[in-house]
Amino acid sequence: MVLLFVSIGVALVFDFLNGFHDSANIVATMVSSGAMTPRKALSMSAICHFCAPFLFGVAVATTIGKDLVSPDSVTMVVILAALMSAIVWNLITWALGLPSSSSHALLGGLVGAVGLAEGLGAIQMSGLLKVVVALVISPLLGLVIGYLFMKLVLFLARGASPRINTLFKRLQVITSLALALSHGTNDAQKTMGIIGMSLVAGGWSRDFVVPWWVIALSAVAISLGTASGGWRIIKTLGAKIYRIRPIHGFTSQLASATVILSAALLGGPVSTTQVVSSAIMGVGSAERLSKVRWGVVGEIFTAWVLTLPITALLAALLYIPMSSFLGGG
Repeated sequence: MVLLFVSIGVALVFDFLNGFHDSANIVATMVSSGAMTPRKALSMSAICHFCAPFLFGVAVATTIGKDLVSPDSVTMVVILAALMSAIVWNLITWALGLPSSSSHALLGGLVGAVGLAEGLGAIQMSGLLKVVVALVISPLLGLVIGYLFMKLVLFLARGASPRINTLFKRLQVITSLALALSHGTNDAQKTMGIIGMSLVAGGWSRDFVVPWWVIALSAVAISLGTASGGWRIIKTLGAKIYRIRPIHGFTSQLASATVILSAALLGGPVSTTQVVSSAIMGVGSAERLSKVRWGVVGEIFTAWVLTLPITALLAALLYIPMSSFLGGG
């Protein structure tokens, strides 16, 4: 029972850090374009993150907690090793200012820990394929939709005076709300899935379920993390890729929200970091390819590629001493 409470606590720490780490994805373009001050943007985003998990169901939580690996084969130590791996990687990439994927980190941690503890047979390949497809396709969709939306907006706004920037700043409040809601429902559900697995592994529940109190705790944790703000990553997304103007902020947020909310409703645990970053790239490329600082994009891409193998390896390495100390959970 003690391990169960520890697991839930660590899951909520991951949820908090997820919000802290990914808050940049939601507000970076709005802050950089001058549509809203950082503190107001983060406060608004935090409120949306609290509300979102209650509004859009638990399809993503079910994918993470039930479809990826068999809940019956997962022990408390496996869950703790996966969570600790994802937390360590989130902290490392935050310190470096790199917008890496919390989703990839959690997936890598689970696969690494489960694979070592129970063998690859415990991984449900259909669920793994669903997760991988969502994680791979979503940034490509963000890039393409960002590019197309920007082309459409440029066409509709042709000949407009510079005063149209005021309109785009106001519209960014709406698109930021949509993006925050979509991120809150997608990412908070990953923690719900982990806690649901913990309840089964700890003997609290016979079948995988997501009780209302799990939804509430996950909503509180991710909203508090979002309110704290990952300023280093805000700087990377909002300034280093290219100079964000109101038209870029509005278009990239609209494209990102479209992809992320659609995935959440379908149960696909996408990476908000990847979708937002690729949407920003697509929007910038729609004006001209040279606008995007591709060197910075290369650094972000490297972090994406490394996340899965590093967190899988780290979780496996963590599992070995933790299983010896805690007796296999």
